[in-house]
Amino acid sequence: MEYLFLRRKKTRSTSERQRNLLYRAASRQWEEELALRPDVRPSDGSIYKGILYLLEVRQVFLDPSVSLKTLSAMLETNQTYLSNAVNRCFGCNLKELLNRYRVEYAKELLRSGRCPAEEVPWRSGFGSKSPFYVAFSRVTGMTPKQYLARERNPLNRKEEN
Repeated sequence: MEYLFLRRKKTRSTSERQRNLLYRAASRQWEEELALRPDVRPSDGSIYKGILYLLEVRQVFLDPSVSLKTLSAMLETNQTYLSNAVNRCFGCNLKELLNRYRVEYAKELLRSGRCPAEEVPWRSGFGSKSPFYVAFSRVTGMTPKQYLARERNPLNRKEEN
């Protein structure tokens, strides 16, 4: 699944316009991809949009203590519905989904050089270094150091395209 991952400047608040743009994009994606699948219930659509809003706009994945319980409270649904919606819509469990977003954010931090490499695990929402390295390697197939070296070498990036 393609991430909508909003690349925008950090602001203190999220605008109604951002939320509406995200919901429209999510609705289009929902109609095109997920509505055709028989295992996805129509009620999962609103949970799907809520999850995307919390991840894309509010960036709740940056909080290391975020859990199924806290997200279900934010979305005003129960944990079972949320867990089932994540499994059906994203094809993974909540921990894997959060880690994907955290790794994408970490990659953005590494590319931009906005913070020292030692701080990336904490700034991207991981509680410690070990889960960061495991998740990063699982998602990208390389260590953060290898990723950074590849990003800094223009020849490697051209070969991939």
